[in-house]
Amino acid sequence: MAHRTSIAGLLRELDRRSPAGFAIALHIRFTAPAYLFQTYPKRWMDHYSEHGMVVNDPTVRWGVQNLGHVRWSDLERIDSAGVLNAAKNHGLMNGATIAIMPDGTRTIASFARADRDYEDFEIEELEDLLSRLHAETAGLPRLSAADRSALRQLSVRLTH
Repeated sequence: MAHRTSIAGLLRELDRRSPAGFAIALHIRFTAPAYLFQTYPKRWMDHYSEHGMVVNDPTVRWGVQNLGHVRWSDLERIDSAGVLNAAKNHGLMNGATIAIMPDGTRTIASFARADRDYEDFEIEELEDLLSRLHAETAGLPRLSAADRSALRQLSVRLTH
């Protein structure tokens, strides 16, 4: 239960720091994350999904190929499919993507704002919170069935 509470607290804090939403793919193995949490507006998630944007998303491409962090504005030059422009049209004006792999599994997350770009220190704080979330979720198979179910439900609530 304490594990679940800690994970929920980290997600709430990340959500607070991402006024236009976030997408977090935790512990990616091959091409699938163990858990996916999203708080982007439903209209954007529907548009993104309906148009199969994940295959052309420069934030995903960057996160698979790199570790560290990058501002979305720095990815515009490699966004030949216009994913970032489409995101702006849905209120995701500024963002940062973070990719980490401290234990052999990759976690990729993108965080968005509508009002301004993230400051360097804010990206560093997001990266620290994401690292903590990655560590907390590394032991999910050891969680009870009830805890795993509760996290899946939290994922569904955040996504919808």
